[in-house]
Amino acid sequence: MSDVLMFEKVIKVLKDSTQLTELTLTLPYEKRQKSRFRAQMNNGKDAGISIERGSVLRGGDYLQSRDGQIVLIISADEEVSSIHCDSAQDLARAAYHLGNRHVSLQVGDHWLRYLKDHVLDEMVEGFGLIVKHEFATFEPEVGAYHGGHSHASHDDNDKHNHHH
Repeated sequence: MSDVLMFEKVIKVLKDSTQLTELTLTLPYEKRQKSRFRAQMNNGKDAGISIERGSVLRGGDYLQSRDGQIVLIISADEEVSSIHCDSAQDLARAAYHLGNRHVSLQVGDHWLRYLKDHVLDEMVEGFGLIVKHEFATFEPEVGAYHGGHSHASHDDNDKHNHHH
């Protein structure tokens, strides 16, 4: 138990570059939305995460341990379904129907992404859209249903996350 490094503080932006770290922790979305879990850092050492409930870790966030050590969070590549489409109306229709199912959804410029799900794929294909399966990072929208408090600084495209 003593060789588990406990991380309890989320840092969105490192203000002091001397804190830059070699330690990284690569996590899928399913883990990044939990507030208490164990994981293994890239150096093989165990980390215990115990952060504020309702927090969602994003790639590029940092965690600080009780003794001041810093670890960088990396979003793991995961099996995702991506929809690329030039029609804003078609994309909005797909987003609307996925949102009605409280699906965690990443919104980009002319594209949507969700964790691979063949039932959702069939629904989207029913709208005449093409679903592509790929391995990619998943950084969904943080939306109205999400608990905890909001943070002013969001990463590129001001992506948010729908929580179910």
